[in-house]
Amino acid sequence: MTKETDSREIALDILMEILEKSGYSHVILRQALNKYQFLEKSERAFISRLVEGTLEYLLQIDYVIDSFSSTKVKKMKPVIRTILRLSVYQLLYMDRVPDSAVCNEAVKLAVKRKFTGLKGFVNGVLRNISRNKETLTWPNTSIQYSMPEWIVSMWEKEYGKDISATMMESFLKNKKTTVRCNYANGTKEEILKSLEEQGVMVTESGIFEGVLYLDKYDYLDSLEAFRKGLIQVQDLSSVFVGEAADPKPEDYVIDVCGAPGGKSIHIADKLRGTGLVEVRDLNTYKVEMIQQNIDRCGFSNIRTKVQDALVLDQESIEKADIVIADLPCSGLGIMGRKPDIKYRLKPEDLTALTSLQRDILTTVQSYVKPGGTLVFSTCTVNKQENEENARWFLKQFPFDPLDLTGKLGTEITSETLKQGYIQLLPGIHPCDGFFLSAFIKR
Repeated sequence: MTKETDSREIALDILMEILEKSGYSHVILRQALNKYQFLEKSERAFISRLVEGTLEYLLQIDYVIDSFSSTKVKKMKPVIRTILRLSVYQLLYMDRVPDSAVCNEAVKLAVKRKFTGLKGFVNGVLRNISRNKETLTWPNTSIQYSMPEWIVSMWEKEYGKDISATMMESFLKNKKTTVRCNYANGTKEEILKSLEEQGVMVTESGIFEGVLYLDKYDYLDSLEAFRKGLIQVQDLSSVFVGEAADPKPEDYVIDVCGAPGGKSIHIADKLRGTGLVEVRDLNTYKVEMIQQNIDRCGFSNIRTKVQDALVLDQESIEKADIVIADLPCSGLGIMGRKPDIKYRLKPEDLTALTSLQRDILTTVQSYVKPGGTLVFSTCTVNKQENEENARWFLKQFPFDPLDLTGKLGTEITSETLKQGYIQLLPGIHPCDGFFLSAFIKR
């Protein structure tokens, strides 16, 4: 069995876990890549691209299969369906793999998985697609960008067709890893030197000091800068939370939904060993994840606590200088990193999440001291969860908007910054889709 066959079989197993057993793509893929760290870097990169690409283009892939197969995708046996999906992605989007090899390896996979009787079907469908792929056209925007129709309709209504198309196109582009430098642990020069000595391709964001884009590395734990806590994986949009919070020396900060801890670690870094950041989350599993990041970074002014954000903590009332409320949301802004979100989400989920956010905000706003700051954020681009909830909050509680002008650097501008919020859009802004709002307690 060739290495490529091995890689495809691993990708098949990963996709089966995600698509047929409802596993979360980022979790399943990370676990698999950790398991197969002994494979060559190029093989793991092949697996990642195959899995992520198949998920990103899933609706389009299924449309193509249905156009050339007498048996529709939904009626196929799960293994055959998955083999065809990952093979069609290769045919359409991986030029370095010859079409003949894609077809042959798919047949081998079908035989290995005890579907010898269907090898002719697999071969026939794939070769038919291969012969006709240059003539493919897409019937609508949903298929073109592999985005559920209800999301396309919602965005076109909220943002217009051009901006919606730009956002959807951005989700299909390869993303580099974004990290933030922990300057309490090392200078920028030391961090850059460490990364470059290990052959990492580093690009500075050019938008915000200390935010770097990494490429051409093997895996995070192989990087000395990561192991020593010199860098923290964090998107540019998430970094803006710490900048909006703008902590002062000795501040007490509560992060109410903090896993995996990036925003809290950023604030602890900004406090330079003073004050205290208490980062909380719902259960032990999430808090242990946060603690691992804290231990790696080595900051002493940050601690964890298991605390349901919906349950009032009497001891915290009016104690915090800053409350960070990066709340559960639909995740529509990060589908470029977690493409399975778009297939899991239902329209009714947005209403339920909007309500959950309001319930959490109602509880945690009481932790803010008079004169203190509350930062409310989400990683979505849905107005119901974002602008509407920010307006609702101002009507319900004794807070005023915090003018964010200049706090997010010179490259990020919006008239809404004066009103205390900004909606960042993927493809329009150089980051994930993200909403950020800040308030001062009277």
